[in-house]
Amino acid sequence: MIILSMINSEAGIELFGTEVKSIRMGKCSIKEAFIKIESDGQVYVFGMHISPYEKGNIFNKDPLRVRKLLLHKLEIRRLMSKIKEKGYTLMPLQVYFKGSLVKVQIGLARGKKLYDKRDDLAKRTRSGRLTGRLRRDRNNDYI
Repeated sequence: MIILSMINSEAGIELFGTEVKSIRMGKCSIKEAFIKIESDGQVYVFGMHISPYEKGNIFNKDPLRVRKLLLHKLEIRRLMSKIKEKGYTLMPLQVYFKGSLVKVQIGLARGKKLYDKRDDLAKRTRSGRLTGRLRRDRNNDYI
C-alpha cells in the first residue's frame, strides 16, 4: 500500500475496559487492519487485533472483533468523498493514547499497481543477491 499523507485524521475508538488495558501493555496490532464506512454513515475498523487481557477472564472480548470509530459527521463525509475515487481506501496508521483516551490515526491509502509491485520485487531480489555476496566475501576473508 502507498500511504498518502495529505489526508490524516484522528478518530476515537469504541473499546471495552480490558481492551484498553491490553493496549496500555502494547498488545495491539494493525498490520492487517482496514477501515470501512458503512451505508448508514458509521465508520468501523476491521482486522485490528487486540490481544486478550491476561487478568480479564470473562470480560475479554474477541481479539478480532469489529470496532466502531468515532468521527464527526463532517469528517465522515469528507472521507467518503475521497474514497469514492477509484483505488483509495482508509487505513489505520497508528494507535496511541491522548490523555486517557485511545485514538487511531487514519490515512488515505492507494493500492500498488502491478508495475510498482514488480519494481519492488526486483529491488528486493537485487539487494538480497548483494547482501548474500557481501556475506560470502566476508566469510572467505577470514579463512
